[in-house]
Amino acid sequence: MTTTQNQTSTPATVNPVLRVPPASPAAAAAYFAASLAFHADVSDVAAAFKAHREQGADLGFQLIDSRSTPSWDQAHVPGAIHLPTALIPEQAEKLLDKDVPVVTYCWGPGCNGGTRSALALAELGFQVKEMLGGIEYWIREGFEVETWQGTQQRTEADPLTAPTDSDDCGC
Repeated sequence: MTTTQNQTSTPATVNPVLRVPPASPAAAAAYFAASLAFHADVSDVAAAFKAHREQGADLGFQLIDSRSTPSWDQAHVPGAIHLPTALIPEQAEKLLDKDVPVVTYCWGPGCNGGTRSALALAELGFQVKEMLGGIEYWIREGFEVETWQGTQQRTEADPLTAPTDSDDCGC
């Protein structure tokens, strides 16, 4: 008497990271180069403002806070220009220099207001980048903010989310 065992095949376990294979090196280089052309890091913006303030270095860009007036009043990056997204079509060309690149920001990574304001400015012919993380990451990294009460540092940088031993992340 012969016995036959039931053999079932189990699907190979797929590594979730590699479920979609990585892009080719050339495609990855093109993608990341394009990403850097569209985005500015919070610590890079802060370093540029610090060099401008302390050494008189050319800032080289205009920083736009695209949030509402109550949000602007709550806290904003010192040196930023307040230009809510809804007002860009009528006010951008009066307030901004088209020969100087613009960096936009909004609340944070959960808000696409900085992206929408960057789009509105690009459609008007401005060179534009978006500051990654918005005011949330600015504050999280421990940089000063400005309110109607003046400039203040709300908190020290969180050592688990931002560098605490230098002005930049060392990237």
